[in-house]
Amino acid sequence: MTLSTESSSSLQWKFSQAFGERAPGEDVQDIDMISAMEFEKSGDYLAVGDRGGRVVVFERKDEKDSLNQWHSRNELEQLDFTTMQHPVFHYKTEFQSHEPEFDYLRSLEIEEKINKVTWCATPNRSLFILSTNDKTIKLWKVKDHKPKKVKELNPNPFVHSENVLLAESSFVSGQDKPSVANGYALEWTEKIDNTSPSQDRHAKRANIGETVSARCRKVYAHAHDYNINSISNNSDGETFVSADDLRINLWNLEISDQCFNIIDMKPSNMEDLTEVITAAEFHPIHCNLLAYSSSRGFIRLVDLRQSAICDHNARILQHGESSGLKSFFTEIVSSISDIKFASDGRHLLSRDYMNLKLWDIRMETSPVAIFKIHEHLHPKLCDLYNNDAIFDKFECCLSGYGLHFATGSYSNLLRIFSYGVGSEEGITIEASRNPNRKSHLQAAPKARRSSISNLTRGFSRQANENLSSGSNELSCNLSSKLLHLAWHPTTNFIACAAGNSLYMYYA
Repeated sequence: MTLSTESSSSLQWKFSQAFGERAPGEDVQDIDMISAMEFEKSGDYLAVGDRGGRVVVFERKDEKDSLNQWHSRNELEQLDFTTMQHPVFHYKTEFQSHEPEFDYLRSLEIEEKINKVTWCATPNRSLFILSTNDKTIKLWKVKDHKPKKVKELNPNPFVHSENVLLAESSFVSGQDKPSVANGYALEWTEKIDNTSPSQDRHAKRANIGETVSARCRKVYAHAHDYNINSISNNSDGETFVSADDLRINLWNLEISDQCFNIIDMKPSNMEDLTEVITAAEFHPIHCNLLAYSSSRGFIRLVDLRQSAICDHNARILQHGESSGLKSFFTEIVSSISDIKFASDGRHLLSRDYMNLKLWDIRMETSPVAIFKIHEHLHPKLCDLYNNDAIFDKFECCLSGYGLHFATGSYSNLLRIFSYGVGSEEGITIEASRNPNRKSHLQAAPKARRSSISNLTRGFSRQANENLSSGSNELSCNLSSKLLHLAWHPTTNFIACAAGNSLYMYYA
């Protein structure tokens, strides 16, 4: 695939839907905060996990489809549906995936927060979802049902549940009467036609609408000593990986009590620990290729065919800028929080604290493009470190054809870029019902250097010139941050989480 040079400014983003939005000033509980989301491969479903251990499923039901039921074909041909081509989602179901637990051996509380959700291959109409908290992965089956109930009850049924043995004897005596042999009563009605010797016996049942049930099919537990940060399905439809800070395990979907450790970064002496695993994802086409990122800013691409333990990396993607002068914060901000493969399998998107980077997996030394997200926060890294904001893990996503890229920032800002546009350009909109386009955050006027510059030596001159004039206030709201988002696989449609609210936009 050849990446397009189409400008992101050509995409006019508009508000589509919002779920879970609260009134201004209304308290939001921590358990209602969204913590994970992912579109199903076809784009017809969206799974959202929250800190309360719940998974909510949304189903695509476009306005155009509903209008088709009320208009004839000739009427539809006269209507203009250009404004209705974007997906429209409706609430389908939700279920409690995880509950809070307590590890008595380690005296550790395991919260129910959903860290990741991912969709599995659907061989039939059932939906399969993998969800995980810090320690346990579960496979859920979501299926539609059309239950029926008895519409009429016969006041004189032939068979009662307590007379099953008598029912069996009735067949022996030659009486043609309905019965059951499982102990459950089956109510029947009888229509007798006085003019005819024949009798028409049938059950009168009626549909009571569709219901959706969620059933836990597998539980993959006791395989991780550290918190799980990633799960990724393989293109073979049979296996998946789960990654924690130091290990990556390979699972078979049908086997829940056994897994294979394919990557182990735990040193013999924990004092020698220099990096941890931050994210892992299978290649979308080749089932033998796996990419995982680290806290040192490395992306390793390994081939599972080489050995049982993939310690030897097929390729390491590393930005050459790390060879310059370093500060106390250099390694912290270079830690990669998320990676995503493009559908072509050739390009890969990564997000660290400061930048969004597009990689060609055949080019190891530098990314294809760099999109600056938090350049204006360079002079405030000390403050961000003191309040732990520097460790926030922002996710990233890219369009189905790999032409456009998106990530989140503080103040609930959504940043959207396209390949071929300068790294300082892009679209910035606020996650709300009125996503007015925001101007790119501009650097403040030059000011006298403060003591923080002693910690930020080695950054570019431009970063040092962004010091605010005598003010310690940050130019963004750190308490509201857009961490989780997902791009629809077939159209320009983005779902993003702002706290407990889910916002959707289309272009």
